[in-house]
Amino acid sequence: MSLKKVRIHHFKEMKQRGEKITMLTAYDFPTAKAFDAAGVDMLLVGDSLGDNVLGYDSTVPVTLDEMIPFARAVSRAAERAFVVADLPFGTYEVSPEQAVESSIRMMKLSGAQAIKFEGGRRVARQVKAVTDAGIPFCGHLGFTPQSENALGGHRVQGRGEQGLQDLLDDALALQEAGAFAVVLEMVAAPAAEAVTKALDIPTIGIGAGSSTDGQVLVWLDMAGVGDWHPRFSRQFGAVGAEMTNAAAGYVQAVKGVEFPAAEHTFES
Repeated sequence: MSLKKVRIHHFKEMKQRGEKITMLTAYDFPTAKAFDAAGVDMLLVGDSLGDNVLGYDSTVPVTLDEMIPFARAVSRAAERAFVVADLPFGTYEVSPEQAVESSIRMMKLSGAQAIKFEGGRRVARQVKAVTDAGIPFCGHLGFTPQSENALGGHRVQGRGEQGLQDLLDDALALQEAGAFAVVLEMVAAPAAEAVTKALDIPTIGIGAGSSTDGQVLVWLDMAGVGDWHPRFSRQFGAVGAEMTNAAAGYVQAVKGVEFPAAEHTFES
């Protein structure tokens, strides 16, 4: 189905008819523009920009002030895609009021169309306050990078009877609080399938198997940029190698006095 602009109600319709939802992270205008033209349904301005763009060791140091310019750039580029922006660690946990204030600031200053932050039952009050304020909300369960230390590292979630029940309870709490979708990260495939069947709203998987209603990847992993290659990802291009080759060609041409040539020069 071709849409002039993806709207929030389209995601539930896609789930109902079995059409997979596509989502990629984006952090800047040219990248977002390229993904928008490619037909990606949702662009996620994730706090993953911390360890993918800003050079941090994790997502924890990212601030709201850092997030907003990136989200603004992506929002300006997206003509078709639906833009979701993360709230970083420390901007929503304290209270529902803090979550609403942070969400309003992000929406007003960035132009994003929805907010995402991590957690299930423990943040249900915040989610309800955000959605009551008229702000679309996308949940994030399973491995939640902001809680990496509490989870004991990069560990698959939803394993075992109790793990599945906890995941289901969290997902249902988010749906009840008004979420329009839930990202499931590094979740055992059977658990992700059970959650997907239990929810009326779509699930977006990353390392959660093929039974979710959609998929999301960090674009640098998808395009072969950087040196981290998670098992759950797939490289669909070698953009990093092409960038290095292009830069090396430029260096060689300048040092060899081959560039700029006559066709690149203005005469009097």
